[in-house]
Amino acid sequence: MAGQHLGVTPPISTSPPTARDLEVSTTLLQELKDRNVYEGPEEARTRELVLGQLNTLVKQFVYRSSISHGFTEAKAREAGGKIFTFGSYRLGVHGPGADIDTLCVVPKHVERDEFFTLFEEMLTAAEGVVEVTVSFTMSPLIWALRLTIFTPQAVPDAYVPIIKCTISGIDIDLTFARLALPMVPDELELHDNDLLRNLDERCVRSLGGSRVTDEILRLVPNVPVFREALRTIKLWAKRGSIRRSQTSRMQVIDLAVYLTGRAIYSNVMGFCGGVAWAMLVARICQLYPMGCLGSIISRFFIIMHQWQWPQPVLLKNIEEGPLAVRVWNPRLYPSDRSHRMPIITPAYPAMCSTHNVTVSTQSVMTAEFKRASDIVDKVFVGSVPWSDLFLPDDFFTQYRYYLQVTAMSSSAETQLKWSGTVESRIRQLVMKLEYVETIKLAHPYLKGFDQVSHCLTVPERELVARGDIPLEVSTRTEADLTTEAAGTVWTTTFFIGLVIDRNPGASAKAPKKLDISYPTNEFTKLVKMWDKYDPNSMGVMVRYMKAGGLPTYVHDGRQIPIPHPEPSKTGGTKRSKNNKQAALNTTNLQPEETEPLPMDEENRRSAKKIRSSSFVPENHATLPGVSPTPEASPLSVTTALAAATAATEGTLSDSNNGFSASSTRSGNGTLSLSPEIGTGNQLPGFASVGA
Repeated sequence: MAGQHLGVTPPISTSPPTARDLEVSTTLLQELKDRNVYEGPEEARTRELVLGQLNTLVKQFVYRSSISHGFTEAKAREAGGKIFTFGSYRLGVHGPGADIDTLCVVPKHVERDEFFTLFEEMLTAAEGVVEVTVSFTMSPLIWALRLTIFTPQAVPDAYVPIIKCTISGIDIDLTFARLALPMVPDELELHDNDLLRNLDERCVRSLGGSRVTDEILRLVPNVPVFREALRTIKLWAKRGSIRRSQTSRMQVIDLAVYLTGRAIYSNVMGFCGGVAWAMLVARICQLYPMGCLGSIISRFFIIMHQWQWPQPVLLKNIEEGPLAVRVWNPRLYPSDRSHRMPIITPAYPAMCSTHNVTVSTQSVMTAEFKRASDIVDKVFVGSVPWSDLFLPDDFFTQYRYYLQVTAMSSSAETQLKWSGTVESRIRQLVMKLEYVETIKLAHPYLKGFDQVSHCLTVPERELVARGDIPLEVSTRTEADLTTEAAGTVWTTTFFIGLVIDRNPGASAKAPKKLDISYPTNEFTKLVKMWDKYDPNSMGVMVRYMKAGGLPTYVHDGRQIPIPHPEPSKTGGTKRSKNNKQAALNTTNLQPEETEPLPMDEENRRSAKKIRSSSFVPENHATLPGVSPTPEASPLSVTTALAAATAATEGTLSDSNNGFSASSTRSGNGTLSLSPEIGTGNQLPGFASVGA
């Protein structure tokens, strides 16, 4: 009918695609195929069989639960139970090897505890099922749709616990929702808002994932075009990395295939998550309902680069519903007015899927939209191929300064939960850094780097706990742990790139100080407020470093040149007594011309670098159990970790570029470390690491 349209506004254009639009669409589809984003028919059939097996298992689970609650045989059979999918699989944009986000819906008499006991036992015993675990990590879609903002004390409860398993080679994430119904028939659909009545918050969150996914598909005019466009945007935004097992075969790997994406796909780190990207693509499809793949991608980057934030992105008008829950409304709620890039979910209750976006991450995404728009323009005129759009990000060569956040623990199980807690707080650190006057941008990298280090001595554990892993430790296996002092340390390291304002209003000769002690102190206090935090087995350290000091593993096996120093404002060479040494350093920027250091010399320089760049913990004393000599007790495995559990103090400096730092001890005993003082201060418990 004339006048009807999808979306909150009429389409911008209903013109059919041009011949050039269709031509570039064909080449883009070929690029996607070359990058192996589609699963094969055999894997697709396996997924269908696995989901059928899961659905049958859920019905058996509900039946056994019903019998235990006193139901008759007939009533127990009628109770039903059903599996729903959501996320990339439900949207139809999953790739080979992708997991399936699955929702187990049961009637009201089935208890949540039974899902994590009885159903887990049934799942473990089922044919073809391996690696069944209960995890408190959250599906990215459910993370984006959670109803409450985390408070430090509520982290465990705010997560939706899930069961992870692998069935016939397919990874499955299972969440749980209990409806206020006596039975769950096969024909049940979840779009009815009344189904949310009398449910607890966890069930509403779990149901939200499936409801939002279904609503997105209902609101796009051309589902096949939407799916191909979303595949393209995911490939562009998501960071693809080399698997650890492939790294040893670098000589036969085409890096262009495995390294791709701009690293801006992470709701946790303050970027858009999967559901937000899907809604953005869906909105462009609504505005150009007749568009083909190439034209949708072109308009996507043009419009997103020019979008007038904080004007919200809506797929339909916000609706009221039967629950006494909060619906996104910036007129009523001040916190909703603070959202920088509001992208609102179409299913009731409407929520902002991008409330995590910060000033810095918005700036990064806007710059990426502009870059992509320029590249796509060149693709349309034929001057560059589509592959240029998917070139990998240059995060670890893009900035001169970085913050390194290392979470460490003494067991794999502990590290999984502890690193997740630290990761969920990185955004808070970024927001606090943005309040520092001299920081123009704090860009968090979207993923952490997991390392398992088998250490033979206490000094090795101390280095690892600070985020520096010697080469001999990185190549060691558990079988090499033969001494009493040996132990294993699990670490996850996150990075934040910093852009520093040169403060042109100040005197050119005056040193510019960057004091980030407050945001880093607040961050470490925040993560330690986790109710399961154990100082004897967990630690966190924040320290700054220059680009040249980044660990090699961040480059995914590529040989990356050290960034050249920033040019002087005068355009000439800075005259100083260190000019000769500066020229020498400039000539040695090519990594292939630099001979590797002997191992002991490398460790010595690494220790020296740490003393000149690490923030000093607040407790300037040797911790119990950490011996200043290598002959330490085996019990110091955990206490060495505790040494790195430190609030951070100090100022960042770069005397060669107009920055300096001071070393002072204030009246309250707080110590700030000066990089200009080579041997004045040491980290507590690290006395064995000398110059």
